[in-house]
Amino acid sequence: MRAALRFLAGAVAGLLIVLLLGAAPAQAAGYRYWSFWRWSDGGWVYQQQGPAVHVPADGEVEGWRFAVSPDGGQQAARPGPAGDFAALCAGTPAEAGRKRVAVVLDFGGPADAPAHETPPEPRTACAAVPTRAGSAEVLATVAPPLRYDGNGLLCAIAGYPRTGCGEQLGGAARPTGTAAPSTGAGPADATGESAAGASPGAAGPVLGVGAGLALVLAVAAGARWQSRRRR
Repeated sequence: MRAALRFLAGAVAGLLIVLLLGAAPAQAAGYRYWSFWRWSDGGWVYQQQGPAVHVPADGEVEGWRFAVSPDGGQQAARPGPAGDFAALCAGTPAEAGRKRVAVVLDFGGPADAPAHETPPEPRTACAAVPTRAGSAEVLATVAPPLRYDGNGLLCAIAGYPRTGCGEQLGGAARPTGTAAPSTGAGPADATGESAAGASPGAAGPVLGVGAGLALVLAVAAGARWQSRRRR
């Protein structure tokens, strides 16, 4: 009887360990991509519209950052340089019928770079474009060549990186929010935000732990009842 109880106790402990390990949260996915920002109130704010949709006003500052980041949105890496429009566009005179939009490009660091590529130094520019020009046209004016993939995701600015596009370094979907002009609002309405709530199947581990704990308790109760019955 004692041997049976020891066996049951070991089985219960092993099952509990397996369930707890299975319930550990998955490591957050990372992606290598360009994120889109705007300068507002002294800091960088994630741009809620993609460059194919957003039409910047005269005097705006737009920023782009290439980095390994979570799946888009507010948690992406921000551009390093500040967005001082007066300083960035000081050498570009205003013109009738055109607007000036400053652009900050941050190519990230060595840890963000694809294999065998070296990120260029950050740079800034001031685009003088027609008043109706969108952010995609602004970027194409100051930082060619641009490269897009077949789904309209912006892959390269000023030719960087040479290859790749939104590589997945973790375990979820690719980033969104940087659509080409031909794709309208772009993937996920070009917001770059993750869908609200948990991903499909996220409740699975929690349910598994609950069921497992119930099984553990049932086995333990049964073993105790058998022990008392045979005394």
